[in-house]
Amino acid sequence: MFRRKQKSASSAKDRLQFVLIHDRTNLTPEQMNRLKDELLAVLAKYVSIDGQGVNISVEQDGREQRLLADIPLKPAETLRRR
Repeated sequence: MFRRKQKSASSAKDRLQFVLIHDRTNLTPEQMNRLKDELLAVLAKYVSIDGQGVNISVEQDGREQRLLADIPLKPAETLRRR
């Protein structure tokens, strides 16, 4: 029962984050999802990623905007050589 509530809260947080990103960058939620998926696909060619903790956000500092990607990596012993 509590798990479902956490998933729901996490999902709502993700949706809100995408709305805020869209407001700041003029990227639609679909474009942000595609950007996130493509970033992860490229990184996965080189390192193993823990997809559960991925957080992509946009921050604004005055006139400057930054795309921030917090992407947890799996422990080194599980990394595959390519």
